[in-house]
Amino acid sequence: MSHANPAPHDAALHELDPERYIIAYTLNQQMDMPIIRAPQERAWMDNTRMRFAYRCLPLLIANQHGWWILNDQPFSAVWNGGEELDAITIRFAGDAVTPHSALTHFGHGVLTFSIPYLFRTPPGYNLLVRGPSNLPRDGIQALDAIVETDWNRATFTMNWIFTRPHTPVTFAKGEPICQIAPIRRGEIEAFGGEVRDIDRNPALKAAYTEWSERRNQFNAELRVPDSAAARQLWQKDYFQGVADGTRVEGHQTRLKVNEFERK
Repeated sequence: MSHANPAPHDAALHELDPERYIIAYTLNQQMDMPIIRAPQERAWMDNTRMRFAYRCLPLLIANQHGWWILNDQPFSAVWNGGEELDAITIRFAGDAVTPHSALTHFGHGVLTFSIPYLFRTPPGYNLLVRGPSNLPRDGIQALDAIVETDWNRATFTMNWIFTRPHTPVTFAKGEPICQIAPIRRGEIEAFGGEVRDIDRNPALKAAYTEWSERRNQFNAELRVPDSAAARQLWQKDYFQGVADGTRVEGHQTRLKVNEFERK
């Protein structure tokens, strides 16, 4: 399955803050692995009844949060359950060319993709490297990594671990093999957390109680044919960024991620 680039974003790269550039230096021109904006759509979401999965805004934002690196050529792979490098057998399509991005490097059922870029992020920014958001695969699981790409002069790999032996998996040409996004180094360590009883915040408790009662009433009315709730199908407060009847400033329903331009 291949993925076309989403519609272009209005902001050109040269109009952005120069302190917010991510540079991908190409190391191997023979490896056709484009970097594209992660799209909002997912095939499994398309196939849900009445496409109801697209009503979940947190899913949609996560889908778009970063860029995809696409697979260079089709192949199938299977793991025999062993720890050795040759425990994974990779078979490329008849029209495959070398070099291949998919390989075995670590053993223990880990399938590795060589990434033909050396990334540079602004000072203090890492890259989160993970599988494509909300795009599950049967028999294999993407592994997450965080790389300090503002100083590291080495490349990184994208790794997937088989979850069952003797279960072939396939990757098509143009299919995403990882999703990348910048994160500020040290940000997570600057946060703390605390568990509190909601009774300590009467205003928040009242707002939650009002929402919960409204939600229960709506769900009950959904089962009544031709009711207002049945015609509405779903409540849109969060999707529309509405709280207490007021639209929340800065609410996002779609990300405007910029393209990687080739210079």
